[in-house]
Amino acid sequence: MKEVFSVIGALFLSVFSFAQSTTQSGLSPDRFDEVIDGKRTGLYTLVTSGGMEACVTNYGARLVSLMYQGKDLVLGFDNVSDYRKYRQNYGATVGRYVGRIYGASFVLDGQLVKLQENGKGVTSHGGYPGFADKVWDVIGCTDSTLTLQYVSPDGENGFPGELTVRLTYSITCRKCYSEKEKRFVQTPALELNYEATTTQPTVLNLTNHSFFNLSGNLQNTVMSELLMVNSDSIATFDENKNLNGAFLSVEGTPFDFCRQPKRIGDRIDEDNEQLRITGGYDHSFVLNTCGDDSKPAASVYDEDSRIRMTVYTTEPVLHIYSGNGLKGNTPGKQGISYPRRSAICFEAMHLADSPNHPTFPTTVLRPGDTYRQHTAYVFSSLSGE
Repeated sequence: MKEVFSVIGALFLSVFSFAQSTTQSGLSPDRFDEVIDGKRTGLYTLVTSGGMEACVTNYGARLVSLMYQGKDLVLGFDNVSDYRKYRQNYGATVGRYVGRIYGASFVLDGQLVKLQENGKGVTSHGGYPGFADKVWDVIGCTDSTLTLQYVSPDGENGFPGELTVRLTYSITCRKCYSEKEKRFVQTPALELNYEATTTQPTVLNLTNHSFFNLSGNLQNTVMSELLMVNSDSIATFDENKNLNGAFLSVEGTPFDFCRQPKRIGDRIDEDNEQLRITGGYDHSFVLNTCGDDSKPAASVYDEDSRIRMTVYTTEPVLHIYSGNGLKGNTPGKQGISYPRRSAICFEAMHLADSPNHPTFPTTVLRPGDTYRQHTAYVFSSLSGE
């Protein structure tokens, strides 16, 4: 009966999606209408009365566009073919395990688990193909929510257990404090809720990999945007960009965004070992929020657009990436070839390589337990507060 509901629902939602011929972002649902691995892909539009619009494709459970104050705030492509061709993680759900697992293996319950190696001696982002390369099933949709599901078979890329993952995208309104009005006001938010269950003990580390640019001009860099991160330390890399199990206090370093907002570009090119290894910010900030998603984990503000985004999450880490690998040679939405450092990512997650570091927060999921993650990106406009 469940399978019948899923099929009927998918058919209905496909029709619902393609009936919306125009979007605020100018995306055409027709360009996301393909059949990949025997499953149909589509573009789904979520809206609120406050005017925010999110477009999501079930290919990789990706956020394709996010419209606020008439501006598209995320990088991406305007068709599903380019997501497949360029294999960029714009807006994607990354899994089973975001980040690197060193040695492409780990020990679980005394047993050695060998994974697919897809890097230099590591399993990166769960191997290939990963969750970003899969067509997810659409199992529920309203004007403001979309629920997607992917069932990862036992042994996929070496990971044990059949894993059932559900992700719900929601456009909501949340209360935020307005400095201008000195009171709480309703502001729009994009919220992501993950749930997962497994048939065997396994490890799991999911995230959304959206590339944000709050200027709304996706040709701009984000170097002038003001960043705050509720974190006193980062996890450090060895020279090969694998976590070495150590942590570095951010105080007095280019990673100190904890005490007051600072421009992303102010110290990004300093002579610092960790910045040299990654070519900019590409680090896991250990949050002071301790899993409390009522406390801000980070915020970023663009002075020209006057748009602020605040991140809330149940995860212990935000991995912050400043788009150092963008090269300006791949045409995206609006024909823009996104230049270096034209976006910032806030990847809510656990630490990479946790299965090989017993002192890190565990990423083990067992039968009978449910993995849950909630992350919210809350928006406000200084001019509109």
